[in-house]
Amino acid sequence: MARQLIECVPNFSEGRRKDVIEDIVEPFKKTKGCYLFDYRADEDHNRLVVSLAGEPQAICDAVMVASQKAVDSIDLNTHQGAHPRMGAVDVIPFTPISNITMEECVKLAHDFGKRFYEELGVPVYFYEEAALRPERKKLEVIRKGQYEALKEEVKNPERYPDVGKPKLHPTAGATVIGARKFLVAFNVNLNTTNLEIAKTIAKRVRASGGGFTAVKGIGLALEEKNLVQVSMNIVDADKTAIYRALEFIRMEAARWGVTINGTEVYGMIPAKAILDSAAYYMQIDDFDMNQVLELKLLELMREEDDR
Repeated sequence: MARQLIECVPNFSEGRRKDVIEDIVEPFKKTKGCYLFDYRADEDHNRLVVSLAGEPQAICDAVMVASQKAVDSIDLNTHQGAHPRMGAVDVIPFTPISNITMEECVKLAHDFGKRFYEELGVPVYFYEEAALRPERKKLEVIRKGQYEALKEEVKNPERYPDVGKPKLHPTAGATVIGARKFLVAFNVNLNTTNLEIAKTIAKRVRASGGGFTAVKGIGLALEEKNLVQVSMNIVDADKTAIYRALEFIRMEAARWGVTINGTEVYGMIPAKAILDSAAYYMQIDDFDMNQVLELKLLELMREEDDR
C-alpha cells in the first residue's frame, strides 16, 4: 500500500516562554514518521505555530504528546495575546498531501477529536471539511468571543462542543480540530500604531467584508514592534494570489498616508503560491513552474520512483 502523507499545523497559545515552547515542540522532533518542517513563536500574538508532515498515525501520536504538555503548561485564565484563541491547544488542522483523500482526513479528524477529549479532558469542536454543523465550517464562528466568552456560552445548546460535556477545561479551554486545504498564513505590517486602520483594512480585504473570496483577516497591534498588522489566512492561493492581497492593502493604507513595513509568511507555503507573486513583481511573461530547477528535479525523481 502506498504511503499516506498529511500536513498538520497545530497552533498553541504560547509564544513567550521559550522553555515551554521547546517542551511542546520536542515530540515532533523525536517521533518516527513525523517530520517537523517549521515552528514559529510570536510574542505579540503569544502563539506558537508548528508545521508538520508525515504519516497520519505518527502525526496524531506526536500531536497528542505535545498537546498534553501544552495543557499542563498553559493557563488561559492568565494568557494575554493579540491573536484570538479559545484553547491552550487552539486549533489542529489535517491536510491531505499524498495517497489520502480529504474524506479520509475528515475521518482522521473525527477519530482524533474523540481521542483528544478522552485523554486530555479538553472538549472539541470540528471545523472546515470536518464540521458537523454548517455554521461551524468557519473557525471564527466557533471562536467568537474567545475563551472568556465561551466559558459561559458553552452552556448554550448552540455552542455545545461536538465532543465532550458542555463545559470548558478549567485552564486549557477547548480545541478546534478539522480537515482543510492548504492555506497561506500571510501578515502585513503597517508603519503606524493606529489599530483602527489595520482593523478597517482587514475588514475590507477579507471575504466577509466584501473583499477577496479566499481571504480571512483581522487587525492586530504588535506592541513589541510598535506597529499594527493585517493578519490573514489565504485559504485558496489559486483563487486569491498573495500579491493581490498585498497590493490591495498597500492601496488602502495609502489613504491614511501609511506605508507597509514588511510582511510575514507563517509556517509552510506551497511553491506555486510564492512563485506566482515572484513572477508578478519581476514581470516575467508566461512563467512556468517547470522553469524552477529544484521543482523539475523533484518531478523527475518522482517519475523515476514510479517506474
